Amino acid sequence: MPQHLIRDWDAHLAHEQRRSEHTRRAYIATAGRFCAFLSRHRGGAVDAAMLKALTPNDLRAFLADRRAEGLGNASAARELSALRTFLRFVGGSGASVPQMRGPRVKKGLPRPVAPAQAMQLAQDVEHNAREGWVGARDFALLLLLYGAGLRIGEALTLTGAALPLGDTLRVTGKRNKTRIVPVLPAVAAAVARYVAACPYPIAKQTPLFLGARGGPLQPGVVRASVRAARRALGLSDRTTPHALRHSFATHLLAGGADLRSLQELLGHASLASTQVYTAVDAAHLLDIYRSAHPRAE
Repeated sequence: MPQHLIRDWDAHLAHEQRRSEHTRRAYIATAGRFCAFLSRHRGGAVDAAMLKALTPNDLRAFLADRRAEGLGNASAARELSALRTFLRFVGGSGASVPQMRGPRVKKGLPRPVAPAQAMQLAQDVEHNAREGWVGARDFALLLLLYGAGLRIGEALTLTGAALPLGDTLRVTGKRNKTRIVPVLPAVAAAVARYVAACPYPIAKQTPLFLGARGGPLQPGVVRASVRAARRALGLSDRTTPHALRHSFATHLLAGGADLRSLQELLGHASLASTQVYTAVDAAHLLDIYRSAHPRAE
């Protein structure tokens, strides 16, 4: 297996494309599975020359093999996208990547969390933390995701240079794109409370959100805390840290924000990515209508 190619690609994803740790882990796993499959499918060692000479039939055979393992349409589409990115990296600038149509994926709507549920979730996560400062950290982080619409990876790359939080915050998102987001007084207060309670010094160049041992906080730790809290509160499995970002967008749109402003606040490269929230808002209004109107049934 061409481990050196996969390592170089991982470094490229991290430093050149600034992909999140979660995305990189998924992409690297896909590349590893694909190279292991090619070794069986074609026989012999997999190298750059083989990867540059692949055909659409090779990709189809891999996806068929994955489908036999129970892979669904959405996951198959993600794997195909990851492979195209990997093969473009291996082939270099101007390389030709085998073309094939991916599986059709029905796009689901983001599931926002109601404002009361968002606060309840953050409070429960804080209450169940093993140490007081850890609870204050998690509460501040979740409030930041909900109050400013950040991705969890964006929040965890903030450093102490952002302190003290003012009315706005500069955030670096996907593709190294920066944007300015407003900071609510309640969010700034929660972050200040965490910083005051944190037993480790937070310097300008160190992460703002620290783990239990003083290193960078890992997203998996936050997701695990949210999973435990949502089970205790009886919330949907879709109540994740990222769902708080969806809630930020949906509630702003319902309050009258225009799509272009929302696009800037979310850091979307395309307006099409933001337009999905118009459907979310319409779905929310329909739910209210159905539950309240006597003739809705």
